[in-house]
Amino acid sequence: MYSHVLIPSDGSEVADKGVKAGIEFARNVGARITAFTAVPEYELPGQAELMSHKRVQSPWEHEERVRRHAQQILTAIAERAAAAGVECDGDYALCNRPGEAIIDAAKKHNCDLIFMASHGRSGLSAFVHGSETREVLTRSTIPTLVYR
Repeated sequence: MYSHVLIPSDGSEVADKGVKAGIEFARNVGARITAFTAVPEYELPGQAELMSHKRVQSPWEHEERVRRHAQQILTAIAERAAAAGVECDGDYALCNRPGEAIIDAAKKHNCDLIFMASHGRSGLSAFVHGSETREVLTRSTIPTLVYR
């Protein structure tokens, strides 16, 4: 069936439920997992930020901050996987398009399934906030299981 499952997470409560279910799924089918998170890229400060004399974060400070955040998410998933007896690797990407980053990570790690949670947004909320799950479902050639 499936031997390598990508489990993306943004660290939210909804994603956490998907992580828990994804680890259980991987344990049941005897698969290993790759935990993944996408963190935002550095954005150059705007003129208003510069003119206000607020401290501006350097690209290196930004990368260190988001790397630590990613490690927190990935470590928590790895600990859960270890407790369930599931082999787990972790990876993250600096990317402002998480759906695209999830698909790229699944390909990079040769995953045969993406297991992800959905916030279940619809209507105007889905339009305003977007849906990374929908992005993955419509663009990925890798099977995707959505947990709600």
